[in-house]
Amino acid sequence: MTNRHAPARLVVLASGAGSTMSAVLDATADAAYGAAIVAVITDKAGVGALDIAADAGIPSAVVSPRDFADRAAWDLALADAIAAHEPDLVLCLGFMRIIGAPTLDRWGGRLVNTHPALLPSFPGAHGVRDALAHGVRVTGCTVMLVDAGVDTGPILAQATVEVWDDDTESSLHERIKIAERALVTETVGRMAREGWTVDGRRARIGA
Repeated sequence: MTNRHAPARLVVLASGAGSTMSAVLDATADAAYGAAIVAVITDKAGVGALDIAADAGIPSAVVSPRDFADRAAWDLALADAIAAHEPDLVLCLGFMRIIGAPTLDRWGGRLVNTHPALLPSFPGAHGVRDALAHGVRVTGCTVMLVDAGVDTGPILAQATVEVWDDDTESSLHERIKIAERALVTETVGRMAREGWTVDGRRARIGA
């Protein structure tokens, strides 16, 4: 992808408390960050991400699968909700839904996701548990572009987290979340300011 004019327009997709979104939002308070969150879209009502959006005066919408006849209708509605805000980047920050073709077709290469493991190791919904069960001494988090697979898109950035002998899934995940918030914030800011390119499996930020 080529450089975007600053500030880059960010639409956030979320399903939960919105802690990573909050970290990005805090960073956007500095004009030098080069991006602004222009909308928050969730797949359920009553989640913390919506409260954060309301407190910040950011437009939000709930696009719940329960409100649509089938998955295809929901996929199209989600894509339309995103399109209404003309984003430069779409950030999946704790969004617990697989992105469908209507959204991938419109924003392929501009959809950013995170995963609490060092991909391609331990993809899927239980990356922290699987890494711990495997006995690795180092795990971490990955920021990547979304493709049609599950945690298979080109990798933008990674950060490592040491596994401690007394770690539980919960304790390890909490430390990964800290690293993840910092990595997402840094990566998105760099993408907004410097642009990015994708060549097959390889994604590169900057010229």
